[in-house]
Formats: sequence, C-alpha cells, structure tokens
Amino acid sequence: MKSIILSALVLSSALLATTRVNTISAAFSKGKVSANIKYYYIQTDKDKSYTNTKNTSAYANTVGGQLHFDSASLYGFRAGVTFMTTNPFLLGSSVDASIIGRDNGVRIEGNPSGTVARKGFSVLGEAYLAYDYQNAGVYIGREVIHTPLIDAKAVRLLPSAVEGASAHYTLAEKTKVIFSYYTGFKQRTSSVFTNIIEHALGDKTKAITGSDSGSLEMLSFTHQANAYSLKAYDYYAENFLNSVYLDGSYKLNLSDVKVAFSGQYINQKSIGNADTYFGNNPSATGGKISVNAIGLKVATTIKSSKFILAYSKVLKENNKHDSLVLAWDGTPLYTNMITSNDLFSSNYGKSLGSDSIYIGNSQGIKFAYNQKYDNFGLKGFSTTLSYLDISNSRFNKDQNDYNIVLQYKAPKAFVLQLKGIWVQNNTGASANGTISQLKLLSQYRVIANYKF
Repeated sequence: MKSIILSALVLSSALLATTRVNTISAAFSKGKVSANIKYYYIQTDKDKSYTNTKNTSAYANTVGGQLHFDSASLYGFRAGVTFMTTNPFLLGSSVDASIIGRDNGVRIEGNPSGTVARKGFSVLGEAYLAYDYQNAGVYIGREVIHTPLIDAKAVRLLPSAVEGASAHYTLAEKTKVIFSYYTGFKQRTSSVFTNIIEHALGDKTKAITGSDSGSLEMLSFTHQANAYSLKAYDYYAENFLNSVYLDGSYKLNLSDVKVAFSGQYINQKSIGNADTYFGNNPSATGGKISVNAIGLKVATTIKSSKFILAYSKVLKENNKHDSLVLAWDGTPLYTNMITSNDLFSSNYGKSLGSDSIYIGNSQGIKFAYNQKYDNFGLKGFSTTLSYLDISNSRFNKDQNDYNIVLQYKAPKAFVLQLKGIWVQNNTGASANGTISQLKLLSQYRVIANYKF
C-alpha cells in the first residue's frame, strides 16, 4: 500500500510542477474546505449479576472532529485530505474508550480501556488523488466509504477508513459499478491503518490465512430508479472470507402516505487457507464459516411521522461458524440498533466474535417510530423510539433493546442528540459460539456536532 500512496504523491507533485501555475493555483484556491467539531459524552453501566461479578460503570468526554480539503478539478484530477482527531478530557478511573482509542488499546496492549485506549490521537484519515473522465473515474489513497459490510459508523466520534484504490463507471446516471482493491483499514477508534486482513484476525492472521497480510477486493453494483433500487456487493478477503450482500427496495407514494418495502440477503463463506484452518479447529472457531441471513423491512411515512417494522433471521447451521463476521465496522441488518456490535467485533483481531441479532440462529423483530415536530411549532426537533426483540434457542433469555433519541437540528450547521439505551439480557458469542449474557446494559450519550 505504501507504493500506492507514493504513486499518488508523485502524481500530485508532477501536477504541481507543471508550468500552468495560475490554473493550478485556481484549482486549490477554488477548492472546498469543510469541517465538523463534535462533543461526545458516553456513559455505560453494566449489571453483571448473571455471572456473580461486580457491576461496572464507565464514562468518557471528548472533543474532536474532522477538517477536510478537496481541491477543484484540474483536467479531471482532484486531490483531498481529511485530518481527524479525538481529545478526551475529565476522564475518571473507569473509562468507556469506545469514543477514544479503544482499538489502539486492543491492538497494542490487549486492553480495551487501559492506558493506551484512554489516549487521544490525531490521524490523516483521508489522503487521496482522484481522476474523473465522463462517466468513469479512479480513486487512489485513503478514503471514508459507506457500504453494507465496510462502513464509516457515523454514530461514533470519528469514521473508519480504508486504504487502496478503486475504479467506478456510471451507466445512464442510475446504475453504478465499482471495483475496489483495499490493503489497509483504520477502525474508528484507531490512530493507524493496519493491513485489512490482519485487522480482522490479529495475531492469528498467519496461522489462519498462511500469510501475515492480505487484501480485500470489492465489486459493487447499484441501481437507483424512481420507484425502486437494487444493490449487490461482493467482498473477497484473500484466503479468509467471501461475503455477498444483496438488497432491493420498492417505494409507493399514496397521497400523503409513502410506503417503502425492502429485502436483504447476506451470505458468507470461509475461503482458501482459512476454510481449511477453521475446518481443522472447530473447538476454537465453531467450524468453517457458513452464514446465511435475511431481512425484511416496511417503512411508512405519514406527513411528519415515520413508522418502521423490520425482521431479520440468521439461519442456524450445525457444526459451522454461522454468526456474521463483521470485521470492518459494518452493521448491515435492518434490525440493527444503536448498541449492536457493542462487543466490538470490528476491533483488532476480534472479527470472529459476534453479538445480538448477528449471532447464528438469532431472529429479530424491530419497531421504530420517528416524529418530527416542525408542524407543531418546534422546528428542528424530533424524537425516535425503537424496540427490538431477539429470540434464539441458544440464549437463556430473549434479548430486548429499547432506544430513545431526542434530537435538535438547526438549519445547515448544528445537531444536538440525547440518547438513552437499555438492553436486557445483552448477548454475545465468542469465536467458537459460546454464549454469554449480561442482565442489563444501560447507556447514555450526549452528542453535539457543528459543521462548517
């Protein structure tokens, strides 16, 4: 990947060395600068009475955000950078490092809330050179992307990012095909880019894949029409995992009522050396990875009110690792809640763990209600109430999630969110499928975000 970044820098330097100084000056003077400053408070309380261990309470305050520059286009070329930072303050003895450096702590000292995890950091999260010509383009460097299985996880302080190259082509303005080659990944609480396969498997990378590192290729197809949309993604993680994601939706507009029907399917299979390793070590991994998951959703909007009913099922497969593998911050099921993936399977080396609706044999039913109050004289205010029930024959008790979000959004620039989260029988699964449950997880968040 260093050669890719170096190539981007060399090409940028060559562009700057051209004699058309005025044109290049214009490309930068007419570039766009944007930023956001975000304050984030989080408190997490855990009732551990099921295991007869001491209850815990942890919190954190931090201020951070992003500063982004994107040049204007010059002969189709443009370049950009994004600086990211998190700066914790007023920390107590017990720290929730999920908005600071949790991934750093896991990777460096094996502790998600230790000395390393509590430290703030700054990182060049994006640094890229792009070239666009008519309906096609290429992109080289670091970038923040949003896809079902590799996602920027916007609910946290900073986004995750990938490192590599991609090419895209658009057909008739509604259909887009993208091929990407990624070698690096930066988790949202990490200050560095690590190899994308190593990030998923940690110090077991070579034992599982036969190599210390690897790459991930992604091919995507998206089509957006007036009444329907289609999405298809294939993620090929070298000697580790192949993942397929399919999604379709259809919209109906009935006077003041809008209804959207959606369906999704996810398939994951271990491949190459990893498939052999998992098959030979079922006691540690649950067996070869074989995942099939489906989801259905109906969203109904009536003026300023929106109602969502969603269903998901991860099919059970005996003697297989049948829980979703979510190594790169994706949380794709329609039934996903704010605290899904709270056990951080996207942390360094933790991808074979899982929780809640993503565990094999889990069935989820979710109801959400969003209300905007502009028509009631409270412009910018909204509330979102969500409930999720998760049943699974492997669980001692069903998991029940309750979320409430109070939001104020000022025109263009400022958003304030207050979040309350309560999870009864919060459930996790280890790499080999062993189930553990927490009696109650309570979490509170205050998020203030200013964009300019």
